[in-house]
Amino acid sequence: MTPYDVIVPAGGAARRLGGADKPGLTVGGTTLLDRVLAACAGARTTVVVGPARPSGRAGVRWTREQPPGGGPVAAVAAGLDLVTADVVLLLAADLPFLDRRTAERLVTALDEAGAPADRAVLVDAGGRDQPLAAAYRTAALRAALADLGDPAGRPLRRLVGGLRGPRVADTDGVAHDCDTWEDLERARERDRS
Repeated sequence: MTPYDVIVPAGGAARRLGGADKPGLTVGGTTLLDRVLAACAGARTTVVVGPARPSGRAGVRWTREQPPGGGPVAAVAAGLDLVTADVVLLLAADLPFLDRRTAERLVTALDEAGAPADRAVLVDAGGRDQPLAAAYRTAALRAALADLGDPAGRPLRRLVGGLRGPRVADTDGVAHDCDTWEDLERARERDRS
């Protein structure tokens, strides 16, 4: 498998959670962010874009998007400044069931697709691509970012919408994210069962 780096955008406003510190919320006694970081333990470099915080994982590099709170594309831009691998995983900070097996499936799917594939994206049970649960060719992300211009406030789909490659079925239900209090409660219930 190709060596890979990881960028985890974690500086959002969590508006649907009333501004709560989403990455710091817990499922099963572990923060959402630490659960995601555990899933990418095989990465060479792990970059979290957001306010620095205590973490259960050593070796994480922290940075901030410009301006702080500037959105996911600004977070990707900041993270790309710190990665060097040819492949980078973009992983949301609120995926409590993401596991290392799925992270590595994404990298392997991109490897196996070869050129001209630019990304391998996880597809949830509803058939929706999850661009923050995907492996990307770093050069393709950098080129798309250069074409986009100022990243602040731009939606992620504007950055990655033109990138192509395999769609990887979420066979284990790991694409569940925690955007609302109801999502978080469902994750906690699932974790208890």
